[in-house]
Amino acid sequence: MNFKRFAAVALSLACGTSFAADTVTPPWGKEENLGEKMLMEATSVCTDNKGHYVVMAAPREDENQGVMYYGDGKTFVEVPSPGRYASSNSFLEPRFFNKDSNPNFRGMDYRVISSVQLDKKEGSCALHCGPKEIPLTLMEGSKAAELLRKATYQPNPQQYAPHALLRDTKGNYYFVDRGVQSSQQKSYRVFIGPRGTLKQQKMTNVVSDSEGEIFSTKKGELRLVLDREKNSVWIENTKKSFELRHVPVQENLPLIYNDLGVYEGMRLGTPCDDQ
Repeated sequence: MNFKRFAAVALSLACGTSFAADTVTPPWGKEENLGEKMLMEATSVCTDNKGHYVVMAAPREDENQGVMYYGDGKTFVEVPSPGRYASSNSFLEPRFFNKDSNPNFRGMDYRVISSVQLDKKEGSCALHCGPKEIPLTLMEGSKAAELLRKATYQPNPQQYAPHALLRDTKGNYYFVDRGVQSSQQKSYRVFIGPRGTLKQQKMTNVVSDSEGEIFSTKKGELRLVLDREKNSVWIENTKKSFELRHVPVQENLPLIYNDLGVYEGMRLGTPCDDQ
């Protein structure tokens, strides 16, 4: 996945999701018509019996995919789909890497895709976080519906997605992420430092055009060249400068989410948050 697709994952607004609101509307709405009632009946809820629930809603007539929610039974957040070719029971989860999965299926790296496996006939449910499997319990229909009617639904909590990753010869990383909300597309953050201890820099200006991007901070300027075959440059105090090597973002999502320290402890709003 490239950045645009990654951002699209974070921005998936299925079933009426709007970041302008504090809550979102689930597919079954208020069950005011037969279609909404059928959607509620077709929705499955699985739990680990420890206060965590996964909701898998069937797609609306005008949608190709259903939608997934995760929460504590009182509040659920939407779990974005990882892409148009992915099943609605799967989600992007770079913190759990499955080396045995397909690295390129229709342009998608399934090694960073996790899922919830549901078998209604067998009445079974299981959460897969990378290679880790967690058995879940499929709730009985009427109890699940009662839980869903009382709950509130919110957008996915992720606010930023990786934009660029670079490294110098001393092992320091230069990481840039970007706001995923439509109103935050020009919002960037810059982090610099050794693996595990990157520090956010105070931004002073951002320039973006066909030639590249310049991120000005209190400490210096990161000149990011759009042509990945050319090295970008870090300029400190307008005097000291050195070239940086590009580190491909999509091939290094586990590194970004697990090792850099930027997203340490952050909830991604997926069923693997509590695993």
